[in-house]
Amino acid sequence: MENVYLARVDDRLIHGQVMTAWMKTYPAKQIVIIDDEVVKDSFMINVLTMAAPAGVKVRVFGVEKAATLLKKGVKNPTILLAKTPITYWRLIDSGVDLPAVNLGGMGINGERKTLYKNLAASDAEREAIQNMISKGVDVKIQVIPADKIVDVAELLK
Repeated sequence: MENVYLARVDDRLIHGQVMTAWMKTYPAKQIVIIDDEVVKDSFMINVLTMAAPAGVKVRVFGVEKAATLLKKGVKNPTILLAKTPITYWRLIDSGVDLPAVNLGGMGINGERKTLYKNLAASDAEREAIQNMISKGVDVKIQVIPADKIVDVAELLK
């Protein structure tokens, strides 16, 4: 998808060193956060906007509105962020063309079990990842740009 530099899963969304490292690799002009809960939370939107690097616009959409936007295309260099791979599967399933998804921060919680090192996924997230892979989406783990890239399809075999 033109002008989408990175579609990343990170349950912390915009945060410190990790986002700084990705912005150096992919100098986007905007970050689009896709989350049905965050879009309803004006306080969180303000926090995320302040956490973004200077000069980078932050936009927050629910999945349906994001799908509509992405199908039309984005004009500015963009990084997409979502808290879970389920969000990206929902976009892809609704017709959004995302060639690749990067799995970054996915911490262990009550539903998530270890997928790789300190990344974890719930059964529903694993199913979403498997669905994306079966549609030809390149799903990789890379927490920061300097890390080795891990092919998730190999982990799920």
